Amino acid sequence: MSNELIILLTAAASIGFFHTLFGPDHYIPFIAMSKSGEWSMRKTAVVTILCGIGHVMSSVLLGIIGVTFGVAVSRLEMFESFRGNIAAWALLAFGLVYFIWGVRRAYRNRPHKHLHDHGESGGHLHTHVHTDEHMHVHNSAGKKSITPWVLFTIFVFGPCEPLIPMLMYPAAKSSMAGILAVTAVFGVTTICAMLGIVLVSTYGISLLPMQRLERYTHAIAGAIISFCGIAVIFFGL
Repeated sequence: MSNELIILLTAAASIGFFHTLFGPDHYIPFIAMSKSGEWSMRKTAVVTILCGIGHVMSSVLLGIIGVTFGVAVSRLEMFESFRGNIAAWALLAFGLVYFIWGVRRAYRNRPHKHLHDHGESGGHLHTHVHTDEHMHVHNSAGKKSITPWVLFTIFVFGPCEPLIPMLMYPAAKSSMAGILAVTAVFGVTTICAMLGIVLVSTYGISLLPMQRLERYTHAIAGAIISFCGIAVIFFGL
């Protein structure tokens, strides 16, 4: 193994980690949806890993095509930027739709009171919520959410910007084995970083007293995802 390849492998691990850490879109959507959707830690981990694989592999395949057919790096960067914009706007749109749905659900799920008349013995006020009852029935019937698939689609469109120009093309000067090694290190580091941040954050949030906000979790999740999309689009995070 040449010194140049060792340097590239070290750079791949570092870039993969910091690329994930400074990109809130890599973990915030999963944290928000895990809380609002009441996902188990196992489901949260599986969804995060699958989205991470889709996120990395889309850029890996594009990079391999570019190296194989001698496509200029500048053209690949333009294409990566284009599909990155699509992913960012899709994330923003998904967040807004989810926010609106969450607000509507919170409004419908507001606690209200009914008077129960017991005749001569008087009566009492009974506070309850209709939506929770209906949601319980639907969940027990096995109704599945499409949210994980929406996130997966968005992440497949989302590129790993530094992978092709900073790692794959320089590694191509070594060998195809070098390209595979560099992409493997970058991919594993990126996915592990995503998974670690998501699981630690999700567990930490589960320890917070948030009972008063339960009714608004969907709206809050949608707002957070929307701001995440805005951060990517307008601030380049």
